[in-house]
Amino acid sequence: MVKNKLDIFRLLQFAVFAVFVGRAWQHLFWDAPYRELFWDPFFMKWFIEGFTSLSWEDYVTHPRGDIWFQWLVIIQGLFYAVCGVLTLFVKKLPAWARIILLVGAANLVFLALLYLKDRFYHIGQFFEFSLQFGSPIFLYYLLKHGVTSKLKIWIKIAIALTFICHGLYAVAYYPRPLTFMTMTQNILGLDGVGTAYFLKYAGVLDFLVAVGVFLPNKWSRPFLAYAVFWGFLTSIARIVGNFYWDFPMESLNQWVFEAVYRFPHFLLPLVLLIASSPKSKNT
Repeated sequence: MVKNKLDIFRLLQFAVFAVFVGRAWQHLFWDAPYRELFWDPFFMKWFIEGFTSLSWEDYVTHPRGDIWFQWLVIIQGLFYAVCGVLTLFVKKLPAWARIILLVGAANLVFLALLYLKDRFYHIGQFFEFSLQFGSPIFLYYLLKHGVTSKLKIWIKIAIALTFICHGLYAVAYYPRPLTFMTMTQNILGLDGVGTAYFLKYAGVLDFLVAVGVFLPNKWSRPFLAYAVFWGFLTSIARIVGNFYWDFPMESLNQWVFEAVYRFPHFLLPLVLLIASSPKSKNT
């Protein structure tokens, strides 16, 4: 029982570390959609013209404007990196300092909202990040209360939301991202029609997982095992499906972080799989 508790903590800790490090890599070496908000007149014009001396035109054409945004992204990346490092030592932090997990989670929620805006306000885009921004919250809760039924329920909800929303894209309820098609074709060698059918069936299985995780332990475990398997494959597919031997370092630099911040998609189902084992029934 003690070993299972330790395994659960370490898996959740690593999931949180992966999210923060992956997002740090993205912000420090690539980009994030902050301009979607800060250059949108609907959201920002009233603030710029009401609280600064700049007109909206001066603001959006300012010669140093893009530099400011680059620094904003870099500072946010450094913050995620700090969150990642502190996650490794979170048990040694005083209780008040562990609030960094919640601050980091709030930043991940904000990032998910930016992607929601960037992707035409498809609500599924936001909730597909549930396991990512939920992981730091779950770790914070676990450090305070341990592995409780309430924690398990919230993790199940996050798994269900993530898989449902992933499935909505896979079955083309929302327009399928080009990356879905490209990765599947590159890995499996399917044509366009075969890829569409494969993704549709995968999406249906995503929906079944979202239901199956709420079944009693005896019946939920196969669904959790599939979630671990599929969550791992869809994470690693970012690297495998986009790797080019002609540009190995560039491929890894561009896609490794995309895989890493998705690690909660299989690590959190693995947490529940361990927690639902007969040896963990009293944890």
